[in-house]
Amino acid sequence: LIAGDDVIQVPILWEKKGDNATINCRHTKDGSYYQMYWYRQLPGEAMKQIVFTTVNTKPDFEPDFRDERFVATKPDVHSGTFTVKNLVPEDKGLYFCAV
Repeated sequence: LIAGDDVIQVPILWEKKGDNATINCRHTKDGSYYQMYWYRQLPGEAMKQIVFTTVNTKPDFEPDFRDERFVATKPDVHSGTFTVKNLVPEDKGLYFCAV
């Protein structure tokens, strides 16, 4: 990530326990930035990578996030989504995307 203004992540509020939460991310860089990374930072902890995605390939989840509750999509070069299904209180934290 060269400058934060190249990546746009719409803020999302904490949803209710049991709900699904989807975060959308897009960037304005050129097409050579086809990859997207998602990170999570829990209160009092360091940031951890969740998943690496590229267009039209299976997301590469880190071992701690290889669970059906976590879903990442990368439909095109400039956008992606990350979803946490069936939220539990332990999911509370900051989520970031990067290219």
